[in-house]
Amino acid sequence: MAASVVIKSSFLPWVHSQDGHSSFSPLAKTTTFLLPNKKQKVRAAQDNNASDESNILRRIDHNQTTLNFSGDKPFTPLLDTINYPIHMKNLSIEELEQLADELREDIVYTVSKTGGHLSSSLGVAELTVSLHHAYPHKILTGRRSRMPTIRQTCGLAGFPKRDESVHDAFGVGHSSTSISAGLGMAVGRDLLGKSNHVVAVIGDGAMTAGQAYEAMNNAGYVDTNLIIILNDNAQVSLPTATVDGPAPPVGALSRALTRLQSSRKFRQLREAAKGVTKQMGSQTHEIAARVDTYMRGIVSGSGSSLFEELGLYYIGPVDGHNVEDLVHILKKVKAMPAPGPVLIHIITEKGKGYSPAETAADKMHGVVKFDPMSGKQMKTKTKTHSYTQYFAESLIAEAERDEKIVAIHAAMGGGTGLNLFQKQFPDRCFDVGIAEQHAVTFAAGLATEGIKPFCAIYSSFLQRGYDQVGRGRVLIEGSRVAILGYGTVVQNCLAAAQLLQVLGISTTVADARFCKPLDGKLIRQLAQEHEVLITVEEGSIGGFCSHVSHFLGLNGLLDGSLKWRAMILPDRYIDHGAQGDQIEEAGLTSKHIAATVLSLIGKTNEMERWSLLHHINL
Repeated sequence: MAASVVIKSSFLPWVHSQDGHSSFSPLAKTTTFLLPNKKQKVRAAQDNNASDESNILRRIDHNQTTLNFSGDKPFTPLLDTINYPIHMKNLSIEELEQLADELREDIVYTVSKTGGHLSSSLGVAELTVSLHHAYPHKILTGRRSRMPTIRQTCGLAGFPKRDESVHDAFGVGHSSTSISAGLGMAVGRDLLGKSNHVVAVIGDGAMTAGQAYEAMNNAGYVDTNLIIILNDNAQVSLPTATVDGPAPPVGALSRALTRLQSSRKFRQLREAAKGVTKQMGSQTHEIAARVDTYMRGIVSGSGSSLFEELGLYYIGPVDGHNVEDLVHILKKVKAMPAPGPVLIHIITEKGKGYSPAETAADKMHGVVKFDPMSGKQMKTKTKTHSYTQYFAESLIAEAERDEKIVAIHAAMGGGTGLNLFQKQFPDRCFDVGIAEQHAVTFAAGLATEGIKPFCAIYSSFLQRGYDQVGRGRVLIEGSRVAILGYGTVVQNCLAAAQLLQVLGISTTVADARFCKPLDGKLIRQLAQEHEVLITVEEGSIGGFCSHVSHFLGLNGLLDGSLKWRAMILPDRYIDHGAQGDQIEEAGLTSKHIAATVLSLIGKTNEMERWSLLHHINL
């Protein structure tokens, strides 16, 4: 689980306490939460009409509720009454369990038609109805009717988005930020004299990033009231499944989480010591602190020190699929007068309740459209290999010739193609977990020793890429116009050249390939041998085109008759949607590139220019 979500609430949890108790007893049973022995099991339910194979049902034993994953719109009578979190305030435990089941049915039905992140949402259904999180969070906060538009152009975002709902406290797109944001909200609350609760939900995968530890370190020092929920599904490395199957969780963190245990005796001693030292001087407080550290090592084991030493009050592990336990814990933590930062460690199963997700190698982490009955994804077949596969195969070929080549990725072996490299060279492929900044510096350290690291990271996760030294190449040779593309937009440049060729305009197309250092020889050649130079990139101001403009200006290449234009992303945010729609909105399609050329070639006949623009449908 690699998600990060921040929730601000003045009435957490949603279940209203009817027992009249408002104080937290440090010696109560809720100070220690062991994972229950009973385990929920999911099994296929046999229909009386065995011949009807069009309907697949699943049963979750803990509440004996039959779940419908037939592909038909599920019957959700309770969920239909929930439009906003306030509507869950007075639900009973049994009703919350029913709501979790209906959420699972609704999520599978919706995501099977749109694609998206599936198993992480299924795994936190019970947590959701006690809190809320991810896709279930959107369903329970007034956006259920728009769920079929999720991740679609002009539809719902796949992550929390502040301008989409007042219930989205913070905008996120990648993991590991929730504790930092939550701490900021908690401190802001204190400065403004408010009393709401702040809850940061973070997955065990997200805990592999350094920012999470920086935030916990700061939270322990600031010591303000903050609830952190660690969702541990023992899938730290997903979606890093190898070619041969699932990969074991990455790093020492998963082993530490496995060893974590809580002790009632230790909690009782610790709370008793706290109560005594409140009435005594600072010297006894220091003695108690040393005793606390000693007892933690003897009774609680080394694992819990991971969080305790950072100043967090650790509770867990807790069964994340037991609604009653979750609600009870949240109520007690809420009732604590001044708990400081509290970390609740819950154990969940990714894909819980949906058999195809539970058994899949990648737990159906991120999916395209799929058949709800079988879980089979409807992946589009292409005539050619993907860019990812070409990259992986080319890197493998280079590594076969050069043993100094190694590969690095940040928990994205499948997405980057490096799972293929890992199969071929298991000792030369490094998965560092969700830790992009570490991956880049780790690569730099390897390079200082003469190793040749290739660090493959999603641009949206890294924000700023680091490119190897290299040179560009000419793809099509022409005489009048030169188009220099950087990145995947080169394909649009080639398509623009074809449009211009039909109009009799001879066009050169070049692939810059590398941003820094610039291929000065290629840029000089294009500028000196053509009437018009267009540079195109899927980047904003300050990127590749800006570097080219500096090179052209410093070398006097703009002092003559050259007409140069840069085509870049507009200096504003572009909403999520299909890539083609985003490129259209940004003005970087082949037609936009061709139109820019036509605006510069100096046609004297205005009617002729309009005729050319009409020819390319602009």
